[in-house]
Amino acid sequence: MPIIKSAIKKLRVDKKRAAINLPVRARVKSTMKAARTLGDKVSVAAAFSALDKAVNHNLMTKNGVARLKSRLTKMIKVKGKINPFSK
Repeated sequence: MPIIKSAIKKLRVDKKRAAINLPVRARVKSTMKAARTLGDKVSVAAAFSALDKAVNHNLMTKNGVARLKSRLTKMIKVKGKINPFSK
């Protein structure tokens, strides 16, 4: 446990931020998985929304999210072919 007053406050703030960010991260993870497995427009739109909210919360970078969105869009366009982005 921290001894210095500012470190104690930092720990408190970090716990609050983690509690706020955890559901956002979980939503991104689950919607991305659904979008990759299902590949329909509804799940991809939900993933786009979750990714945008993660950017607004400063959890992910703009360019990283743009790359993920591009890959999801490409995956939708390539129907019937093997998906190179799924794990």
